[in-house]
Amino acid sequence: MNFTKMQGVGNDFIIINNMELKIPVEKFPEIAKKLCRRKMSIGADGFMVVDFPDGAADFKMRFYNQDGSIGEMCGNGARCISRYAYINKIAGKKMTFETGAGIVSSEVLEGRMVKVLLNSPEIINVDNDIEVDGVKYECSYIELGNPGLPHAVVKYDLQHSDDHEIFDNARKIRYYEGFPKGANVNLFEVIDDSTAIVKTYERGVEDITLACGTGSASTAVALIKKGYLKGNEVRIIVPGGELFIEIEQNGNQIEKLYLIGDTNIIAAGKVMDEDLIPLAYGEK
Repeated sequence: MNFTKMQGVGNDFIIINNMELKIPVEKFPEIAKKLCRRKMSIGADGFMVVDFPDGAADFKMRFYNQDGSIGEMCGNGARCISRYAYINKIAGKKMTFETGAGIVSSEVLEGRMVKVLLNSPEIINVDNDIEVDGVKYECSYIELGNPGLPHAVVKYDLQHSDDHEIFDNARKIRYYEGFPKGANVNLFEVIDDSTAIVKTYERGVEDITLACGTGSASTAVALIKKGYLKGNEVRIIVPGGELFIEIEQNGNQIEKLYLIGDTNIIAAGKVMDEDLIPLAYGEK
């Protein structure tokens, strides 16, 4: 089974082309769990499959979290799979593809940069403060796309907190009972009126990742709406690097939400796992 491994500002993914491989869809959750497990396999934050579209898009993006659960969408994954599709002649520089949260458009820019038009926010609640284990947090709740990808955007003193404290508190917030789907938890600290630091605890991965594209975009939306950030172009600093968010508004309505950042091809090869290949193809 041929694969490519890519990363976008530290968010790493294993990508396969099921237009060629034709693996039954029901096999993918277990394949994702095996391939994404670090030390036991290739290791990644997520597993992505390029598949035939149902409609007129260039392809379908199937996304699976590290634990095998289906992800509605992943911003950095969308950027990486866009460049993969372009390099492998599945699509041109400008493309559309189907995701669990709707149709996504993207463009491969100069060098390794990719710009993705994310699903617009269907829910924006900037006054969604919460209390978890007796601690009150300033919080916004945002869902991108339909069905919505849930994000909590939480004000936090990141520069004066240790990693263990950040992890423990983010994990508690992720399971807050007021979030019906759970939530990806984006802890933010504003640096200036165009820049914020963000650390995201991702559902499915169940850890702080080096980057989360939809989380960074959701954070930018919340901070612009609340007046922490000014203008419609902002920089989000994540542990894995930098992401840039562009927002087009019509009055108070967000019409377009763009995620821009670097992509990097790490490796390409063939999966030889003696436990996994029989699972994928039903061989004994």
